[in-house]
Amino acid sequence: MELFIRETLEKVNDTSAVRSIKSVSGGDINQSFYVETDHRPYFIKINEKVASHFFQVEAEGLRLIKETGAIRVPEVFHYDCPDGDEKAALVMEWIEKGSSDASHSLGKSLAHMHQHTSVKYGFGKPTFVGELNQPNEWSPSWTDYYSRYRLGGQLETGVTKGTISGVREERLKKLINRIEEFIPENPKPSLLHGDLWGGNWMTTRDGEPVLIDPSILYGDHAFELAFTELFGGFPSNFLDQYNTYFELPEDYQDTKPIYQLFYLLVHLNIFGEMYGPQVDRILKNYVG
Repeated sequence: MELFIRETLEKVNDTSAVRSIKSVSGGDINQSFYVETDHRPYFIKINEKVASHFFQVEAEGLRLIKETGAIRVPEVFHYDCPDGDEKAALVMEWIEKGSSDASHSLGKSLAHMHQHTSVKYGFGKPTFVGELNQPNEWSPSWTDYYSRYRLGGQLETGVTKGTISGVREERLKKLINRIEEFIPENPKPSLLHGDLWGGNWMTTRDGEPVLIDPSILYGDHAFELAFTELFGGFPSNFLDQYNTYFELPEDYQDTKPIYQLFYLLVHLNIFGEMYGPQVDRILKNYVG
């Protein structure tokens, strides 16, 4: 691994001496390392046997968020597009974590990011949510995009994996067919992080919020906010601060469970039946 890291650093024109290589936590999908050279410190993710666009779409998502100027993301120095079973790396800026309260600036910054929009919904190319491939196409309708590429995509995965069958499958199909009854067809297509749980944002030593590990798309900003409430990890006044700069829809509490359903289906399809009861409860509540 050390040799691969050194070869990767040469791709960013850093041939200075490597002072330290330390394994760090970075999720279940990649191996992650703190690497310090005489030139600078880096955060490097490494994986193998992944799709050629695996790190490319993450880097592109970080670029799009950075271009909004609304919130900080790590600078990307290099990413590989592997062929076959090759190792691949994503080389980024190392950001030191802090412990300051960033609730006000996080809510404000995310609200400003969400005000950067597209004319359609989706992303136009496949991304990833966790370890699962996430198909995306541009769509003029949010209900069409959400039912086809989000709920429909997880339905297809779940049927293949055996996590969705029987009554659960019937209810999910019914919800997909009736989705226009429960979510808006044409909300503003906001730039969304797409995988914004508590582990995908951090605070610098200066109290500045930073977003990491995006799974980018353009969609209803309520979709993003619903996920922030699913597993915690956000300050108690985060939504209040957000609402000051970008008002939540009046029907947010009604649509929230359906938006959370997508992420629960993802967890069901990755981790198994421990998430089944939550999925079933939401489906039963909406379609009986």
